[in-house]
Amino acid sequence: MLRRTLCVTTGALLATGCYTLRPVGGASLAPGQSVAFDVTDVGRVGLGGAMGPSIRQIEGRLLRQSADGLVVSVSSVSFLGGGSQAWSGEPVTLKPEYIGVSYQRRLSKSRTIAAAAIGVGALAIIVTRSLNGSGGPENTPQPRDSLGATSRGPRP
Repeated sequence: MLRRTLCVTTGALLATGCYTLRPVGGASLAPGQSVAFDVTDVGRVGLGGAMGPSIRQIEGRLLRQSADGLVVSVSSVSFLGGGSQAWSGEPVTLKPEYIGVSYQRRLSKSRTIAAAAIGVGALAIIVTRSLNGSGGPENTPQPRDSLGATSRGPRP
């Protein structure tokens, strides 16, 4: 049971992974990739009516490149003053002049391994403490009666 729990936890951590945004050239982006774009001042003005005037960055999945620009299924928007807003995949067309820097979301192997090691270590500590009996029922105080005497169960 313990081995199975450790395997499932490690697998979940590795499957989830840690991701980073890496700057890329716009020409190297392909449909289906997870992407992010820094929005320029021109983009804030152009997208302001639909997305709000203080957009800093747009994240999502690239749907296609069209004559008008990049069509992105938006998953989140972050703002200049801080904070972010989750979106549910609405398609937005980003004209080239709206985009400052393009990013691709990539798996960070080193961060994923570090997170998995920390998770497995924490789980191992929890499991070994529970196997050693600390915090078990033998360490709980005995119930007392109304006179303050310790109850030891019925007498034989």
